[in-house]
Amino acid sequence: MAAALASLLLAGCGGKADIPEATLPILAWYSIPAEHLSVERFQELKEAGFNINFSHIGSFDDAVKSLDCAQQAGVKVMFTCQELFTDPENTVKKVMDHPALFGYFLRDEPVNKDFPDLAAWADRIKAVDPDHVIYLNLNPNYAPEEYLGSPYREHVHKFIEEVRLPLVSFDFYPVTESGIRERWWENLEDISQESAAAGLPFWAFALSTAHKPYPIPTMASLRLQFYTDLAYGAQGLQYFTYWNPVPGTWDFHDAPIDLDGNRTPVYDMVKAMNAELQTRAGIFVGAKVLQVRHTGETVPPGVTPLTDLPEPLTTLDTHGKGAVVSVLENGGVRYLMLVNRSLDEGFDYDIAFARKVERIGRDGKAVKVPAKGTQTFHLEEGDCAIFRWK
Repeated sequence: MAAALASLLLAGCGGKADIPEATLPILAWYSIPAEHLSVERFQELKEAGFNINFSHIGSFDDAVKSLDCAQQAGVKVMFTCQELFTDPENTVKKVMDHPALFGYFLRDEPVNKDFPDLAAWADRIKAVDPDHVIYLNLNPNYAPEEYLGSPYREHVHKFIEEVRLPLVSFDFYPVTESGIRERWWENLEDISQESAAAGLPFWAFALSTAHKPYPIPTMASLRLQFYTDLAYGAQGLQYFTYWNPVPGTWDFHDAPIDLDGNRTPVYDMVKAMNAELQTRAGIFVGAKVLQVRHTGETVPPGVTPLTDLPEPLTTLDTHGKGAVVSVLENGGVRYLMLVNRSLDEGFDYDIAFARKVERIGRDGKAVKVPAKGTQTFHLEEGDCAIFRWK
């Protein structure tokens, strides 16, 4: 199962020559509804930069139609339908060889008492199809301990040990109308470390559909969420949502595609974000996180302040501003990644290295940074800077 997942994640996409070719899995959560399924809708999804569709579909026939449309558009599908729950073996047998199948979705946000039944369900699917992903999302760490059934980190560990899926996914929407939820970085610490200890990739989210208390996204908020996810080692990225859910308990609005099926300004924003992410995908796909630290006069709870600089860094001064500082290794190359934790202001930072390094721009192009002397760069709100060396 792990080898099959790796082959799906590492498929080439024809990226920039300055970095290795790779494709980030980018999933559209709550995507094209059954009544709107068509090849044209999947082409529109692909045009926005998504390569995995996840529609909440009830019937088997509609779910198969989703696979057929996706195949013609060149998109994969995270498969779900009622029959996957009621008759998993026969349902899987019918779709497991479909070219558009990416994997199977079980359910969302389980708690500890759900794990035995989920493990049994997953085992029934794996017994028929051991080669495709089985997937669900975990709760965020602000879910109460008494609801989860244990402290959060123990909850994540129990899920990995008991349900035995090939990846870990969690949802946490940090950007609210009143600021950034400060426990988000702690949640990434727990997910990243538990996943790494188990030898599993993890996937994470950004919010693309506004609802109380979450505002309409901006490029800065999308960058902050996704670049921080990647700095912690995320191997798949997800948007909640692509299509506007029907408002009810939540006042969903301003999704990339509205309730009537029309593109909104958020669609164009998401399209630009996805293109930007894929340009540097070769840095992140298959990367190993060596270290994540934080700068700033104050740092979020549950993280480690930057005290000692990783080699070959000799100077890093963010002048009291908050940044995520991540060191990644991929294919014998090391990368230093800085992410501005603020959505309110950019800042200048001073940086120096003991050897020649390269700075990788948004276009994937590498520019040499002198080995001697301190350089000053600007980091915009929510944005990242990436340096590399061998």
